Amino acid sequence: MKDSAARLQQTLHSDIPLTREMGITVAAYDGRQLRLAAPLTPNLNHKCTAFGGSLYSLAVLCGWGLLQLKLEEAGLHRHIVIQEADIEYLLPVAQDMEAECEVDDTALQRFMAMLTKHGRARLSLEVAIKRDGHDAVKFSGRYVVHE
Repeated sequence: MKDSAARLQQTLHSDIPLTREMGITVAAYDGRQLRLAAPLTPNLNHKCTAFGGSLYSLAVLCGWGLLQLKLEEAGLHRHIVIQEADIEYLLPVAQDMEAECEVDDTALQRFMAMLTKHGRARLSLEVAIKRDGHDAVKFSGRYVVHE
């Protein structure tokens, strides 16, 4: 899993330059859950809390990154795009940020079967950014994968 996390880190920084500017790093990956982290300082707003756009970016990239890893594990190289997203900003974040996303095995199996059969599939993923153990941000994204 360590090699997968390192490859994802490289992909994020080389293919999505914004991730370097935001300071995004792969905090952990265990095969089911991905956590991406970003420091507060380069992502501050005028209220000295995390900028909403940075929180959104971290969340959407956490889902994208988890899907990227699962495709890589299956030996597939496909395009991933966000099709639809919903985000709730529940609490201000005044600390370094960490987004976490976990994939449901049954949903992933259905997704992979659809991708194999049609060359295109959609998967919805939930991402959370917590503050003091409570959800500060809840993100739901539908990702489309195609050749």
